[in-house]
Amino acid sequence: MQDRQKQISQVVVTAGQMRDIEKRIFAAGMPVVALMEKVAGLIARRIPEIPANTPLLRGSRVGILVGPGHNGGDALVVARELYFRGYEVWIYSPFSKLKELTSQHLQYAQSLGIPIYQTIEQLPDSDLLIDGLFGFGLERNLTDPIASAINQLNELSIPIYSIDLPSGLHTDTGEVLGTAIRATHTFCLGLWKLAFFQDRALEYLGKAELIDFDIPLADVEAVLKDAPKIKLITRAKALATLPLPRPAVTHKYKEGHLLLICGSRRYAGGAILTGLGARASGVGMLSIAVPESLKSLLVSHLPEALIVGCPETESGAIAHLQLPQNTDLSSFNAIACGPGLTRDATPIVQEVINSDGFANAKGERPLLLDADGLNILAQMGAIATLKKRQAVTVLTPHTGEFERLFPDVADAKHDRVKAVQEAAAQSGAIVLLKGARTAIANPQGAVWIVPESTPALARGGSGDVLTGLLGGLLAQAATKQIPLEDIVATAAWWHSQAGILAAQERTELGVDAFTLTQYLMKIISIYI
Repeated sequence: MQDRQKQISQVVVTAGQMRDIEKRIFAAGMPVVALMEKVAGLIARRIPEIPANTPLLRGSRVGILVGPGHNGGDALVVARELYFRGYEVWIYSPFSKLKELTSQHLQYAQSLGIPIYQTIEQLPDSDLLIDGLFGFGLERNLTDPIASAINQLNELSIPIYSIDLPSGLHTDTGEVLGTAIRATHTFCLGLWKLAFFQDRALEYLGKAELIDFDIPLADVEAVLKDAPKIKLITRAKALATLPLPRPAVTHKYKEGHLLLICGSRRYAGGAILTGLGARASGVGMLSIAVPESLKSLLVSHLPEALIVGCPETESGAIAHLQLPQNTDLSSFNAIACGPGLTRDATPIVQEVINSDGFANAKGERPLLLDADGLNILAQMGAIATLKKRQAVTVLTPHTGEFERLFPDVADAKHDRVKAVQEAAAQSGAIVLLKGARTAIANPQGAVWIVPESTPALARGGSGDVLTGLLGGLLAQAATKQIPLEDIVATAAWWHSQAGILAAQERTELGVDAFTLTQYLMKIISIYI
């Protein structure tokens, strides 16, 4: 049972997939009315528990917003249950035509003496609103009078709990269809919907929780079997990868050798932060190539690393790689390139990108590109350049970098998941698109989503920390036959969790990038 719950909690579906799963459930004999009672019963039990500091007391006034479909039916069953538990309930039902089951529930609510209102002007005061106007699958823009009513409800400054999805949001893209309920809490029914992981939907969702109503795993697998999998990288999944296993007898080179190519006189801090992120990964051996003028600075911050001072340009960028004698790119298990380089280091990035000499037959010595590594790749023509590579390439762009790399791919601001899938498929790279909900895709179309983060990470240098952390994990994974996609997702989860913990202890304003590096091991020590 616990294994099923873990698997269900990782699944993310589109509106069409959810519709097909429900069809299978109903075709197998589950009555719609029984499922509605079950779902609404679970919600009704949760509602009084949510405001932990100020619980919803008996006698509190609860307004129920009822739509024409089964989402409205769910809301009406919640209304009935709360009424029987002693809450003062009223119903807003502005639609003249309702589905049969929803209409029956409304009729019964009316027979109980629950007040029903058709216009927004009639509504009495309340302590809480339950939004059951529209569920998943809405695709048309909302118009007046419903749009105006939603706008007025949003201005009431009282909690709104939405059933399945805030009314007015597109289930897949998170687009606001004219207007939408700004929920303080959303009960996502059965399986996570894509909108919950689109950045632009987050301000409407409030705190989200999954209401598991026991969908058979076989039905989920039957519908999703031929589709690219979209999964959440949960704590359990990440911790199954961390810490990377080490045998009792080993040595530093068996635990991964990472080469970082980073830094310039202008951006010396980027090299330090990237190195500190790599240190936290536990990589066995760390080499860092920087301009010669930065060598002593890096040694002072990372004495355990091998700091490689390289000839530099007049502007203070790396002019060309000058690795130690008897060392070449094939000496490393992974290379991470980009933070703090500046575009004056273009020849270095081009050399590394165009060299597949450090990849073994399985492409298990990956190249990670970030920051100016990505900007230089964009100048080279990202898709055409990456298609020529045989080794695994990992890209970690934010939205602006993504648009420069893939100008002809779907708009990442419109549908992040679709965009990252297309970019990975066209380029053959593993693409990590940073954001409030970071999305990772492999060339086969599978997607991993980091389900939570913090705006505390919107600070200069936090991406450099991720580059170092991920580079170190990739170097270790290459020696241990661990799927690289899992490593990329795990690194993103680890990074976000460190930010969340740091923000809890220091506030969101207190999490600079250097502080973040100090929380990387702290978060692991808590969970491991």
